[in-house]
Amino acid sequence: MSKTTLPDFDVIVIGGGSAGYAAARVAANLGARTALIEGAKEVGGLCILRGCMPSKSLLESAHRWHAINRAAEFGLIAKPIKVDMPAVQARKRRLIADFAGYRRKQLQSGKFTFLRGHASFQDKNTLLLENGRKQQVVTASTFIIATGSTITRVPVPGLWETGCWTSDTALETEHIPKRLAVLGGGIVAVELGQFFSRVGSKTTLLQRSPNLVGTYDSDVSTELRRAFKDEDLEVVTGVKLLEVRRAGKAKKIIYQCGTRKKELIVDEILYALGRVPAITKLKLENAEVKASEGCLNIDATMRTSEPHIFAAGDVVGMHEVVHIAIQQGELAARNAVLHLHGGKGKPEKIDYRLKTLVTFTDPEIAQVGLTEKEAQEQKIDFVSASYPFDDHGKSMIGGHCHGFVKILAEKKRGEIIGAQIIGPHASDMIHELIAVMRYRGTAQELAEMPHYHPTLAEIVTYPAEELVDKLAAEKK
Repeated sequence: MSKTTLPDFDVIVIGGGSAGYAAARVAANLGARTALIEGAKEVGGLCILRGCMPSKSLLESAHRWHAINRAAEFGLIAKPIKVDMPAVQARKRRLIADFAGYRRKQLQSGKFTFLRGHASFQDKNTLLLENGRKQQVVTASTFIIATGSTITRVPVPGLWETGCWTSDTALETEHIPKRLAVLGGGIVAVELGQFFSRVGSKTTLLQRSPNLVGTYDSDVSTELRRAFKDEDLEVVTGVKLLEVRRAGKAKKIIYQCGTRKKELIVDEILYALGRVPAITKLKLENAEVKASEGCLNIDATMRTSEPHIFAAGDVVGMHEVVHIAIQQGELAARNAVLHLHGGKGKPEKIDYRLKTLVTFTDPEIAQVGLTEKEAQEQKIDFVSASYPFDDHGKSMIGGHCHGFVKILAEKKRGEIIGAQIIGPHASDMIHELIAVMRYRGTAQELAEMPHYHPTLAEIVTYPAEELVDKLAAEKK
C-alpha cells in the first residue's frame, strides 16, 4: 500500500471471540473506522461454541445427577433415576444457540464493519480475505490479532490412528463409554473427566506431571485428587505415554509410570493435552511479526514486534480466560487508537495483579492474585493461612466435606496478595477476595468485615483472623 493511499480502515480486528469483539467495540466507540474479520463457519468464539458455556452446561447436569444420587444422605428417596445424554446435549445446544445468537447480533450491530473470511497478511498493512472462492483485499493502519487457540496435537505413537475424542468432540457426544481414559490433568481434563465419571464412565486420568491443575498450589491438587478418589475417579500421575493401539473393539494405552510399563484398556480416549495459539494460517512472516515457540511476542501494551500490530485473548497464550481476554482486547484497542494519533500519550500496560482462574469441578477451585509458588519466585515476604470446609458449619450442613480457603498476605502491612478456594461455590466466593484485593485491603480489614451466620462466605474470616495473629507475632 502506498503511503499516499488511504487505508480501508483505521483498525482491523482478526477474530470474533470475546477478545476480538471487545477490541472492535472499543475501537469503534473511540471513533476509529473499524472492521472485524471472522473466518470460522460458526460465529461466537471458543468460549461460547466449544469452551466455557457448553462445558459448564454439561457439568451442571453431571453435578445435579451426583446430588440426586446422594439424596438418601439427606433423608430423601429419588428412584428410579437415569442419565438421558441426548436430553443433556439438547439442553446444552439450546443454550449455546441462544448465546451464539446474541454474539451474532453484537457483531452485526453496525457499530463496525463485519467481514467474513479467513485472513492472512500480504504485507504489514494488507490482509487477504478468503471466503470459499471469494477473495478480498483490505488494508488498515493498525491491526489487533484475536484468533484464539486451537487444539495442540502432542505426538503419541498410534493415538491419532487409533482414534480419540478431543475437547471439541467430547462436548458433542451422546455416548457414555463404559471405560474412559483422559490424557492430561489440566482444567479441561479434570472437568470433563469428572463429568464422564459422574454420568457413568469408569474414568482414569493419566497425567504427566505430579499434580493435577498445575496452575494452582500443590495442596489444591492434593485436595482435588482426594475428592476424585472418593468418587472412584482414578488419577495416575508421573505418566509417560508410550503407545496407543487397537485391542479388538477397545483401545489399549501403553504407558510408563516410574520404572514400570503398564497397560490400560478403555473404550474411548479423551485427548486433553492443551491448546496453542491459532496463528499458523495468518502468514505473520509477511508482516514481519515475530513469534517464539508458537506464541506471539508481545509486550505489556499488547503490542507485537511490529508497533502497529497488537494481539489479545487466547492467541497471546498467557492467561486463557474470558475476562482477561476482554481486558486485553479493550486495552489493545485503546493503544491501537493511540498509535493512530501518532502515539501522543502514554500507552496503557496490562495489569495482572487480580488475575483470576476458576475450575468448575466439584469441589470448585478458584484463585485470585499470586499463588504461594509465585510469591516465593517474586521473593515476596508473606504469610499464609487456611481453613477447611469440613470444619465449617454451613458447609457441613450442605454435605460438602472437601476443600479449604487459603489466603496470602504480605508482611509489611498485611495486604492480601492472593487467595485460593477449593470447595462449594468457590467460583462465586472468590469475588469477595477480588473486591478486597482490588482496593488493596488487608487481612485485618477482611477479618473485621461482618459476615452473616451461617453462610459459606463467613469461612474467609477464619484464615483472615489467623493471618492477623501471624502478622502480629512477626512484629514482636
